[in-house]
Amino acid sequence: MPNELVLRAGRERSVLRRHPWVFSGSVAEVRGSPGAGETVDLVSASGDWLARAAYSPTARIAARLWTWDPEEIVDREFLRRRMERSIQARASLAQESSSNAYREVYAESDYLPGFIVDRYADVRVVQFLTQGAEKWRDVLLDLLASLVPSQGVYERSDSDARTLEGLPSRDGVLAGTVPERVEIVENGMTFLVDVRRGQKTGFYLDQRESRAAIRRLASHRRVLNAFCYTGSFTVAALKGGASEVLSIDSSGDSLTLGRENLVRNGLPEAGAVWTEGNVFQELRAARDRAESFDMILLDPPRFAATASHIPRAARAYKDVNLLGLKLLRPGGLLVTFSCSGGVSPELFEKIVAGAALDAEVEAQIIEWLGQPADHPVRLQFPEGRYLKGLVVRRV
Repeated sequence: MPNELVLRAGRERSVLRRHPWVFSGSVAEVRGSPGAGETVDLVSASGDWLARAAYSPTARIAARLWTWDPEEIVDREFLRRRMERSIQARASLAQESSSNAYREVYAESDYLPGFIVDRYADVRVVQFLTQGAEKWRDVLLDLLASLVPSQGVYERSDSDARTLEGLPSRDGVLAGTVPERVEIVENGMTFLVDVRRGQKTGFYLDQRESRAAIRRLASHRRVLNAFCYTGSFTVAALKGGASEVLSIDSSGDSLTLGRENLVRNGLPEAGAVWTEGNVFQELRAARDRAESFDMILLDPPRFAATASHIPRAARAYKDVNLLGLKLLRPGGLLVTFSCSGGVSPELFEKIVAGAALDAEVEAQIIEWLGQPADHPVRLQFPEGRYLKGLVVRRV
């Protein structure tokens, strides 16, 4: 008899709508003795077969669905088909964006729950974020090597998501050689990436289209780049003809890499000012000095890791956007982001609107920004859309 999760009455609706998560509160009974990450069949309260999933016995998300086809077996060939389809879907991206860095596998959105592959030139960075992905780790690595031979593969399974799954953090070289810094190209720009210690998997691949937008809009503007990390927005703005960019981040190491990125792109150091410090404090100090800017870029870290953090995150987003709007000249542009999955696009717009009200400025949304094509949003999985961006013009 296969291992089964029997759902409570009425809790099969999300499965029938092909949402890939089943929460522990929806499970009425566990039949058999499935271990962490093992494949289980989902069964309705009336006994109807629903789907196959990876089981996570201690997590809030008890099952992450692999397939809704009763004839489909979760095995090596199943995983190969899914991974090959995902990688092939990005085949044209390198030519279209002149980039050799992008996401090749995006977990649930690519029908491979918990598994992520990011390409940085000839290096792949992988993440195994769930019990199911962990269970198939060796097979997934073997398949990746056969589909996209790499100079090296590095693991960055150090996300909070693993903690929620009851898994320890893990990172290190898995295959080949991985340099301390990997050089990537994107739309005529060059960036150095620290895949070992950098944020996320080393770089914000999901901001490719935002960098292009900033480059397009920055001409002759004095720019403030808050939470600048390694300066990719700074490079984009200066490439677009910005007169000056003030970049702020709390990490001195990130700013050092940002300066190197400036040099790699042949940009004059005189056009860039780098400040190490707390962004909120630095913005308040700039306000008190009565400074002003023609473009302000706000890309803060994720303020809401879970739904319980949303109220606190909303306050932080409002505070930083309020400060940004106070520093923005009339006719200037605020380019502001939220990467918190629990903060919906509608809520984020309300937060920025509230900040404008408190700042006593009139403003208009002139453009929406978000994830590029290598971070697709599966129609039945809106949670895959985490990045929201607004281009706001002060009237």
